[in-house]
Amino acid sequence: MGVIATRELLKKWSQSFRDEGLKIVTTNGCFDVLHVGHIRFIQQCAEQGDVLIVGINSDESVKRLKGETRPIFSQDDRAEMLSAIEGVNVVSVFDEDDLPIEFIKAVKPDIHVKGGDYTPETMPETPVVEEGGGKVVILPYTDGFSTSKVMERIYKAWKP
Repeated sequence: MGVIATRELLKKWSQSFRDEGLKIVTTNGCFDVLHVGHIRFIQQCAEQGDVLIVGINSDESVKRLKGETRPIFSQDDRAEMLSAIEGVNVVSVFDEDDLPIEFIKAVKPDIHVKGGDYTPETMPETPVVEEGGGKVVILPYTDGFSTSKVMERIYKAWKP
């Protein structure tokens, strides 16, 4: 089971992991309504290295990105759920401009992973990852699993 870290602890632990010669992997996202697509993605991320650190958007960040009705689960709940997934070592919340730039600067990952709906060229974090000596890896998108699709199914099931 992973731990939830403040930015200062994240910097300290990341340096310790590097000092031990461990390969650090990061990923990030809202992870608002956790589903099997997220679980599979996180497990694939963990396979990329020795330590997996997951950055999650703060509640305010999710609200800015997804609208006033989101997030469904609070950042504390989302962090706790993610930290319980096998392979996740550390979870940390970020809020800066809705992007994981400062999170990535704090960790300096060897590998930063995103899902197949992204490309390295369109990700603002790619230059930051590469400047720190890391690389971006894109994993294939898991068809049929997205938070939007899950929310649509729930809405249809409960619609009066």
